Amino acid sequence: MRSIWNGAISFGLVSIPIKLVNATESRSVSFRQIHTEDGGRVRYRKVCELDGEEVPQAEIGKAYEDADGTMIPITEEDLASLPLPTAKTIEIVAFVSAGDIDPLQMDAAYYLSANGVPAAKPYTLLREALKRSEKVAVAKYALRGRERLGMLRVVDDVIAMHGLLWPDEIRAPEGVAPENPVSVRDAELDLADALMATLGEVDMSTLHDDYRTAVEEMIAAKAEGGEGVAPPAAGEESGGGQVIDLMAALENSVRAAKQARGEEEGEGEDEGKGRAPVTPLKPRASRAPKATDAKKSTSKTAAKKTAPPARKSTSKKATTKSTATTKSTAATKSTAAKKTTATKKTAATKKTAAKKTTATKATPRKRTA
Repeated sequence: MRSIWNGAISFGLVSIPIKLVNATESRSVSFRQIHTEDGGRVRYRKVCELDGEEVPQAEIGKAYEDADGTMIPITEEDLASLPLPTAKTIEIVAFVSAGDIDPLQMDAAYYLSANGVPAAKPYTLLREALKRSEKVAVAKYALRGRERLGMLRVVDDVIAMHGLLWPDEIRAPEGVAPENPVSVRDAELDLADALMATLGEVDMSTLHDDYRTAVEEMIAAKAEGGEGVAPPAAGEESGGGQVIDLMAALENSVRAAKQARGEEEGEGEDEGKGRAPVTPLKPRASRAPKATDAKKSTSKTAAKKTAPPARKSTSKKATTKSTATTKSTAATKSTAAKKTTATKKTAATKKTAAKKTTATKATPRKRTA
């Protein structure tokens, strides 16, 4: 790989000559601007505003524009003569834990290669020291006309450097979070945890750019005289609208993730809802019964056989009680009816006797001569 910068790593009093190599590359598909009428390419031309003529690259320099619009020319010699210790040196200033570096500061990545045989020994020393300490080095360096911040770490057997943004280049997230307070239920968190567990981990090397692949396929199809790739059918696009039911969306996401991973539907769903998972029982024929299992099954069978009669006896007792109660009630009613009848007869007898007495009083007695 071609180096883009030569210098040295300053490690205390140790100096390690190195070459800087790009560790990343852009794979995005680039396009050219054309004239849509005839397909001619449209190029940018650097034209001087004073005389209106195009300026070649060799005659283009740098200048700083002052507040009043005055241009102050700056040459490469001016920049090279600056008293900057990091002009050709990656100066390590501290060793910290990798967790102390905010990922928001991460920028471009580079590989540091030992420049020459004499650099192999100190290069290896720094690499092994970083490995054993499990720390990263924070360094300052100058590249492309400005001083930068970097982080050195070990990747395989190579020292890699990540360019870092300066702390004052990170904007505060003001006004980004939702303004209105939102409450999240435990059930929703449980489903979110279940979705995270279902998706699990991923091998980062298997991820690829689907958009770039689709663009390359479209270009290949058009180059062969076709019309490109057919647009997706209606309904194939993933919905980006408002989520109406968050719980339903989470449940569907868990189900879809399980299907994508080849898991059986329903497996593990109870864990996401805070319930114990249900493990399906194996067929009895597939495993030999143990002694304890036999005892348990025998006791269970006996319990099952004993249970139904107990229910029947209970029902019989209930029936007997209800029958006795019915009979007692009927007897009571019968006795009451008899008493009533007797009372009525007694009243009738009394009335008859009263009538006879009245009749006797009303009949006049005959006088004897």
